Amino acid sequence: MRDRLYFVYILASRRNGTLYIGVTNDVMRRTWEHRNELIEGFTKKYGVHILVYYETFGEVDEAIAREKQLKGWNRAWKIKLIEKANSGWNDLYERLRGEICLPDLPGSPSLAATKLRLAGDDKQVGATKLRLAGDDKPFVVVPGVRT
Repeated sequence: MRDRLYFVYILASRRNGTLYIGVTNDVMRRTWEHRNELIEGFTKKYGVHILVYYETFGEVDEAIAREKQLKGWNRAWKIKLIEKANSGWNDLYERLRGEICLPDLPGSPSLAATKLRLAGDDKQVGATKLRLAGDDKPFVVVPGVRT
C-alpha cells in the first residue's frame, strides 16, 4: 500500500474576501497552479490565490469528507476556522515552502517532487511527521519552525 498525504485547503482573495475550498494530494503544486491562474474557473475569475488554511489527511476519503463538510459550513464558521489557525490571514504558501525545505527545482514547487510519505503510525501533536521515499529516517515538519 502506498502512503500519501491529502490536503483540504482554503484560498482567499484577501482578508475576509472571497473563499475557495479544495482537496488535493499536492497542496504546493495546486496552490502554485491557482496563483499562476493555470486553472480556469472560480479562483481565476475572482482572484482567489492566497493559501490561508490547510489540513492534512492520510486517507483520501477523509479529505473528501472534510472538504464537503467545510463547503457546507456558513461563512462565519469558515472565517473562525481560518482565524483560529492563521489570525493574520498570512499566505501559508511561502511558509510551507520554507518548512518542507523544497529543493530548487525548475517549474512548479511540489510536495510530490520530494516524494514525501507518512512516517508509519507515529503521531506528532501540532506537527506532521514525514519521510523521504527510500530514507529510513523520518523528519518532522513543525508549523512556524524553520531549520
